[in-house]
Amino acid sequence: MTSRGPQEHGDEEPAYEPHPHRWRILGVSLVVGFMALLDVSIVNVAIPSMRTGLHTSSATVQWVVSGYALAFGLTLVAGGRLGDAYGRRRMMLIGLVCFVVSSVAVGFAPNVESVIAARLLQGASAGVLTPQNSGLIQQLFRGRERARAFGVFGFTVSVSSATGPVLGGLIIALAGDQDGWRWLFWVNAPIGLIALVAVARLVPRRPPETIAAGTRIDVPGALLLGAAVLCLLYPVVSVEGGARLPLVLLAGVPLFTWGFVRWERRTARRGHAPLLDIALLRRLPGYLNGLLVGGLYFTGFTGLLLVCSIYLQDGLGHTPLEAGLLIIPFALGSAISAPLAGRVVSDAGRRLTVGALVATITGVLLVAVLVPGRDPLWPWLVPTLFLTGLGGGAVVSPNITLTLAEVPLRMGGAAGGALQTGQRIGASIGAAVLVTVYQVSAGAGSDGTALRAALLTAVVLLSLALLMAIRALRDERSQRSQPSHWV
Repeated sequence: MTSRGPQEHGDEEPAYEPHPHRWRILGVSLVVGFMALLDVSIVNVAIPSMRTGLHTSSATVQWVVSGYALAFGLTLVAGGRLGDAYGRRRMMLIGLVCFVVSSVAVGFAPNVESVIAARLLQGASAGVLTPQNSGLIQQLFRGRERARAFGVFGFTVSVSSATGPVLGGLIIALAGDQDGWRWLFWVNAPIGLIALVAVARLVPRRPPETIAAGTRIDVPGALLLGAAVLCLLYPVVSVEGGARLPLVLLAGVPLFTWGFVRWERRTARRGHAPLLDIALLRRLPGYLNGLLVGGLYFTGFTGLLLVCSIYLQDGLGHTPLEAGLLIIPFALGSAISAPLAGRVVSDAGRRLTVGALVATITGVLLVAVLVPGRDPLWPWLVPTLFLTGLGGGAVVSPNITLTLAEVPLRMGGAAGGALQTGQRIGASIGAAVLVTVYQVSAGAGSDGTALRAALLTAVVLLSLALLMAIRALRDERSQRSQPSHWV
């Protein structure tokens, strides 16, 4: 593989000295990351409870879910860049305080408008918190240890998404339908306060002498990128609520993206720190392919779990808790494969991502063929979702590891934020597309037919991710065939 020295990128990085408490720090940061990612999916099962408790419509309550995802996706890259510039510890503390305060505000909100406003702040706080995880891993680990750390991070991402419906259903079952949804947010307060103390005690400060050179934040770049993400995500989440007019905003996506790329290049030429160094990241092997693999995987994966939950509740009459428990085999499969994948990705490379995507697609196909119309359901759903989870858990962490492998530390947070922005965009689009396919098919036929149509759509989306992974594998092999050189 062709290797680039620090002089080629202009990134003089300090000699690596392993932090004695790096695994404890990782554990604390992953608790924070789990809490932020959990709030993406945990609210899905609470929509009926919130509709009843707030005396409003399903379309309005949907913005409680969608508003969080929208604000989350808008702030990821900027949050990562702030961590690069001012230090992970500082941004984690600020993000945690805002997250806890906004969570409590959601729980005490007297009406749906207040709930949505507080959820927007909560999503923005999560967007500041989440990229600090990948940035800390880049900072604290090297080599195989870094791959193992990303394996645990991938486990956190997969399990938080899959266990959200279970925990949400359990909390509502214990607290009651009328106000049970409020406890979904109140539980963040004690966990967040404990995490706040742990971050303050364990996460290292950034040395003051290293902050001065990185304090200039590319505000115009952040606004242009935010506008591009907004023009893409807002129409998607609006379609989920039944609105069609916001689709015209999609025309702004290429315009603002072009403006962002032009501005970033201009900023870099002038010697200033860009929000996201486009030229640098384009030169890094596999970065753009990794962005596409991650985004397309989350497009298929997120919608898959959502339509399964809808089928189990609306089609078969299961409670939110029962539906969550039936989906838990996916989380178990991910819990097994994600850390194992982190241990072998350094040797296997992109072959692991390709094989994992093949396993995921096979699992989804088996669910589509074997599950609809079965009674009893669980003997068919449990093993097929478990296989899907095994494949899915081995996609996320290796893709993160390989995509960020050569990203310099000064760009670690922003590059990780961009990767996770692609995942959030993919998750939002996938949820909208698969739910739409399910609803249209259910209107024309049975719930079983609707589930099968939605899952086959997920297979198409995951197959696109597989094609990008194969392309990345070819690039990887091509680079390995070239003679190594150091600049």
